[in-house]
Amino acid sequence: MEADRPRNLQILPQFGEGLSYLYIEHARVDRRDQAVAAWSADGIVPIPCAALAALLLGPGTSITHLAVRTLADHGCSILWTGEDAVRFYAGGTGETRQSRYLERQARLFSDPRSHLRTARRLYAMRFTGEDTSRLSLAQLRGREGARVRRAYRQASDATGVAWSGRSYRQDEWAASDPVNRALSAANACLYGICHAAIVSIGCSPGLGFIHVGKQLSFVYDIADLYKAELSIPIAFTAAAQGALDVSRSARHAAREAFREANLLERVVTDLRSLLDADCGDDDCDTRAASPGGLWDPGSGPVSGGQNYAEEGTQ
Repeated sequence: MEADRPRNLQILPQFGEGLSYLYIEHARVDRRDQAVAAWSADGIVPIPCAALAALLLGPGTSITHLAVRTLADHGCSILWTGEDAVRFYAGGTGETRQSRYLERQARLFSDPRSHLRTARRLYAMRFTGEDTSRLSLAQLRGREGARVRRAYRQASDATGVAWSGRSYRQDEWAASDPVNRALSAANACLYGICHAAIVSIGCSPGLGFIHVGKQLSFVYDIADLYKAELSIPIAFTAAAQGALDVSRSARHAAREAFREANLLERVVTDLRSLLDADCGDDDCDTRAASPGGLWDPGSGPVSGGQNYAEEGTQ
């Protein structure tokens, strides 16, 4: 019996109701009893693909075609990452086949005025209760920098972990101090969740509004909303505990913190709020889409899924 497929791929999946993520390395992921499991030296670990938002595959991992298909059928994003999930290499498509949010994101991105409004909204979301309407982008960047610096200082004071600044080089990973390694691990997990959420509603990870020029620019835009609350205190706490593998400790703490903060639902809600802010009633229609339209510059999209050849045309 084949795995059940989503009934309507035009409908946005209930991404926010799932678990957060699972990171696996040095294992083989395969289909097992209509589900998915990971085989490693430690034994067999079932993967709850029906309730999982993202599966992060680290080094030494192989995955079968059947496993990928089963994960995709259940709306679980697959991300290929580096060791400790710190680097992102590739990701699969999300569950939805609807392009409504992607088209809206592209319109907001391509028009300088709407791009500016969206960037300002992203900054305003970090300063709840404050009036940022009269601040320039340069002033907003300065205020954001002060907010993040304050978060580092507060986490350092709370845990007793010394802080001398953010320092991370991919080619010298082991040379970083424990708190910087923990920060990289916690942020990577946060990026994975935000990337999966962005893909799940059909958006592009590359069309950012504050960050630009990278394949994950929009991921960085969204992840920055939660770092001061989640990944920064997680990393400092992990470093304070003195674990031998501080990256692993930070990943485990991140998964629990994400669950307690209901992060999946928050990310999806924030994404929709950001992208829906400029749309009209028709554009914000959340009903399931038709099979798709055909672009027409005069009348707007015409119905797809039909043949427009005139009778008698060969």
